[in-house]
Order: sequence, then C-alpha cells, then structure tokens
Amino acid sequence: MTTNGAAPHGLFISFEGIDGSGKSTQARRLARTLRAQGRDVVLTREPGGSTGAEEIRALVLQGDPDRWSAETELLLFTAARRDHLERTIRPALAAGQIVLCDRFADSTRMYQGLSRGNLRTAVDVLHDLMIGQEPELTLLIDMDPGAALARAKARATIEERFEDFGQPLQDAMRAGFLALAKEFPNRIRVIDGTRGEDDVAADILAAVVPRLTNLQP
Repeated sequence: MTTNGAAPHGLFISFEGIDGSGKSTQARRLARTLRAQGRDVVLTREPGGSTGAEEIRALVLQGDPDRWSAETELLLFTAARRDHLERTIRPALAAGQIVLCDRFADSTRMYQGLSRGNLRTAVDVLHDLMIGQEPELTLLIDMDPGAALARAKARATIEERFEDFGQPLQDAMRAGFLALAKEFPNRIRVIDGTRGEDDVAADILAAVVPRLTNLQP
C-alpha cells in the first residue's frame, strides 16, 4: 500500500539454492515472521504456484531422471512460470503484497541453462520474451552439496527426479549459483546455510528488512 495516492506495489523475493539447502524451510519461516508483523504475504513456489503450473510440476519433478531432455524441461518450466506470473505473482504485487517464492528463474538458469544442457543463452532469450520480470531480492542459501543432497534424499518424496542425478549435478549447481551471485550482486544475497536454522533465519531477516521501508505493514 502507499499513502500518496500512487498505485500499490508489493515486494518480490525469491529463495534459491541447491536441493536440500533449506530454502523452503526458510521461506516458510520468513512468511510467518512477516505475517506476525501484520504484513500481507503470499508464499508460493516453482514449479507451481498456480493451478496450471502445479500440473506441470508433477511432470518435471517426478519420474525417471532421463524422462525429459534439458530443452524440453526449459519449455515446460517457462510455461509453468508464465502461468504462475500471470495468475499469482503479478496480481499479488499489484495489490501491494509481499511475494515469497521458493525458486524462480535463477533455478532454470542453473538446472537447464548451465548444469543440464548448457542452454543459458536460450534460457535468457525465453525469459526476456515470456517472463520479463526478476525478484527485487534473491536469497541464495549456500550449503555443501554432499550434506544438502543427503538431507534432500532423506525426505523420501516422489519429487526426487533432480536429486536422482546425484552429487555431480549438485556440485555444478552450487558453483553455478555462486557465480550467478557475482553476476547479479545487487539482487542476490548469499546466506551461509551451514549454520543452525535460527541463525540462517536471522541473516535472512536482516537482508529483507531494508527492502520493507516503502511498504505499509
């Protein structure tokens, strides 16, 4: 909300990191903290976050690791993101809400653009053409790939298609995410995820608070 008669505009924050890094847990924690302050928060995820995108989520996260090529994955993820953007993210921002998204375009830049298919140029072209939006702040939870993968596999869910590629993919992903943080230093904040959950949450909140100054609680 605004007090000067201007149209409201919310705040778009994404959480990124390798599988098992704790980003989903931290996104939920931040949502609870901000809601306790009286702020209007939309907690969402990718792939998913809208009815159509959730249907695509089942296609890309379940099944054999070789079910899709990296090129096909890129098209599916972009389709899911477009629906998510149209039906969830942009309406929430237009209403002045805070959007917390568990993964966004940076994950596609890594999984399909770097580690799975060396398709970064195609990822960026499709993103510019069909999405055209970045978070105002991205919180990158950094963690040792071996420990993160063990944590991810311990969840034993049906959505383990990417975990099943093994640690080499997670190693490449971590290096890629850290390189991405250097590419977009004004947007991406690296958070040390090796510490206790409370310490990680405190660092995240410290990174978010300055972005809240123009939002009405």
